[in-house]
This record gives sequence, structure tokens and C-alpha cells, in this order.
Amino acid sequence: MDPARSYGSVPEMLAGERARPDGVDAVAIMTPNDTHYGFAAAALDARLDVMCDKPVTHDAAQARDLVQRARAQERLFAVAHGYSAYPMTRHARQLVRDGAIGAVRLVQVEYIQSGLATRAEDGPLSNRLRWIFDPARSGQALVMSAIGCHAQHLACFVAGANVARVMADAGTLRPGRQVIDHVSALLEFEGGARGSFTATQAAAGGENDIRLRVYGEAGMLDWSHRESGYLKLAMQGEPVRTIGRGDPDLPAEIIALGRTPRGHPEGLREAFANIYAELAQDRMARELGEPVPRFPYPRIEDGAHTMAFIEACMASQERGAWAAVAG
Repeated sequence: MDPARSYGSVPEMLAGERARPDGVDAVAIMTPNDTHYGFAAAALDARLDVMCDKPVTHDAAQARDLVQRARAQERLFAVAHGYSAYPMTRHARQLVRDGAIGAVRLVQVEYIQSGLATRAEDGPLSNRLRWIFDPARSGQALVMSAIGCHAQHLACFVAGANVARVMADAGTLRPGRQVIDHVSALLEFEGGARGSFTATQAAAGGENDIRLRVYGEAGMLDWSHRESGYLKLAMQGEPVRTIGRGDPDLPAEIIALGRTPRGHPEGLREAFANIYAELAQDRMARELGEPVPRFPYPRIEDGAHTMAFIEACMASQERGAWAAVAG
């Protein structure tokens, strides 16, 4: 690492890189949740493109501010929702968009983990655990900041619609816990499709698993992270078809998201790399004045909808009623 480019703070880095003829074009933000907004806003104001971990901000107002800053500065802003960049989730999205299963009627998504099935907060706390168990730093609902945002984004991404309103149950599976480790919700999507959502980090014995099922008028799609290289397509009255990553009849843009033949393991790291690569290609096309590719990587507008979704879940829990997701 060049000592001249090792900085003690983000403002120092932005100023130092701005003064260099070979200064950076973009930043990747992978810091504690409560720092995302400030760092992202500063990077956008410095006219840098941004790759940001989730959640993008603490609340929806901050996220909407980042949307405006990105547009005003004409900057690219990607969000690291890696599950949306698996070949088979991208193919599921394309099948829905192509009308393969008909109009979407029902969406079921869940993300189950066991990392907080025990009271980790009662043991020795690392620096990471200290901010995770601090609601002021980890976010309005820990489970939503950590994994629920992934589930919500994936459901909207594949179904092709945002959530319009929710009826949510947000709380803890571990008695006495000060941070929210479980959220379940009924969903109504824009366009009228119904859905259900569950995210928890406190399911004892559970493994990291996100699963999505999308039902249309004519059939359904089923994807599970446990078998991420495969997508099940079941049309009404027909045998179930299993589509595999690398199948030769897949669209070229879907095949390009994989790196090895069918059967070889690929996963979250490759999916993250797909988002980074798409952001870089988008940036290069704009710099070179070439046609800008239409990559579907998650953008700041998606991050803003996620924050509005989280706020709606919390409002629904507080009122015991359906809550609208702010546009």
C-alpha cells in the first residue's frame, strides 16, 4: 500500500485523492451501519461513484437525500444486495418480466439465520458486536439492517414491483433482548400482488438461508440459497422443471454471470463481484461516451425503498395495523 494514499479519515482521503491527477473514481463503503450515510454523502459531494453496504442509511429521509445527491452530481450508486446478482435470481427476474408465469399474484420470501439464537450480547463483546447490539448504531431493527433488507430487496427485484403496504410483527425471539431479531409481515405489492415476509437471526439450528417463491397466474418460480445454482419453474399442470446455472439454453447475459460449469460451487462472493463488475462497466461506458449497458444491479433508489419498507414495518408494529410504504 502506498503510504501516501493511506489516510487517517474519510475527509482526509477525499481531499487527498481530489488533489491527485490519478485520484480515485469511486469508493466502497463497508463500515458500521451508522457511518454509511455520512460517508456516502461526502463521497457523492466529492463527485465520486459509490458502492455501499446495506443498509444505506439509518432512515428513509437520509436515503432519499442520497438519491437526490446522486442525481444532482450525476453519480452512480450501487447497493451490495448480492442475492440479486446470482445467475438464477437474475434469470427468475427475467422470466417474470417476460411473462413466463403470468401476472404475479403471490410472493413469499424468508431469510432464516441462527447467529443470534443464543444471547451473544451477554458474552464478551468485540468491537463489531458492540455496534451491532447498539440500536442507535445498527439501525431501526437489527434483523432488517442485517438480513431482512436482502429478503425484501430480492422479493421486489424478482417480482418487479415495490411493496405498497405492510402488516408487520416486529420483536424478539429471545426474551429480554434490546434489539429486534425477528420480523414477519403480510405484504401488498404495487399492482395488487400479495405476499409474506419473514426474517430472523434467532432461529436455533437454522442455517443461513434465503428462499423466494413467486407465484403467477400460470405457474411459479422457486429459488433457495441452499441450492443457489438451480431455479425451479413449475407451470400449472406440467412437470416441474429445474433450470441450472450454466445450462446452454440460458440467455447470454445470464450465463455471463457465472464463472464455472454447472455443478461447480459458486456463491455470494461471485455475486458481489458481479455487482462490482457491472458498476465498473457502467462507469467506463459513461467515461468513454459509449452506450451505457442496462445492468440491473441494485441502486440507491432501491436502498431508499428498503428504508421506507423498514419504517413501515416498525409503524405497523407500533399501531397494530397496516402501514403504507412511503414512495
